[in-house]
Amino acid sequence: MERLQKVIARSGIASRRKAEQLILDGKVTVNGQVVTELGTKVSDEDKVEVNGIPVEREEPIYILFYKPRGVISSVKDEKGRKVVTDYFRDFEQRIFPVGRLDYDTSGLLILTNDGDFANLLMHPRYEIDKVYVAKVKGIPERKELKQLEQGIMLEDGMTKPAKVKMLSLDKRKKTCIIEITIHEGRNRQIRRMFDKIGYPVLKLKRERYAFLDLKGLNPGAFREITPHEVKRLRALAQHGKHARV
Repeated sequence: MERLQKVIARSGIASRRKAEQLILDGKVTVNGQVVTELGTKVSDEDKVEVNGIPVEREEPIYILFYKPRGVISSVKDEKGRKVVTDYFRDFEQRIFPVGRLDYDTSGLLILTNDGDFANLLMHPRYEIDKVYVAKVKGIPERKELKQLEQGIMLEDGMTKPAKVKMLSLDKRKKTCIIEITIHEGRNRQIRRMFDKIGYPVLKLKRERYAFLDLKGLNPGAFREITPHEVKRLRALAQHGKHARV
């Protein structure tokens, strides 16, 4: 037996929070009866519907994908551009990306059909490390990188402190490679942070998400995230860096 909102979230229809609201709004039925009690539990034999549409109970799947540049982090695009789910047309499950990477950013992206899991990872209060490597135009001084470390004011508010490390520089081409670790997921955040201090990003890649990395993968390739890795991600989201798994 599982809680009704968890069953809905796992189907990929909505996050658990949105599923709870759907229940409270009387949009969910179990065996033809409207259910508005959040504590309701259902079994595999029960027929659950949301707005009259049956909830398909797919087996949860968790994918680590190396997103290439020039691909949209979405399940569809109105302009007809390539989206990440185009790489998974043979999958029976209806998977979707957890968060997003910009069109011109490559790197590690998680996809799943587990809405509850996705919501847990994306919640702003969970400080999961996201490590990026940026090639920037110009060579920032240490005091300028310090601004990024301390937090910088953008149009949508102050960023949280970041970890910043200069990896290499090319004085002739006047470019450098910088590793930056953040916990947030604002739109085009890394690019806007570097723009703010006057060093535009020329190329950007997400190298790591928590303890996950791209080892052994080429752009466009993927692997399943193991059950133990899923457990570790849940523990990190719920208990932070002190989680024991």
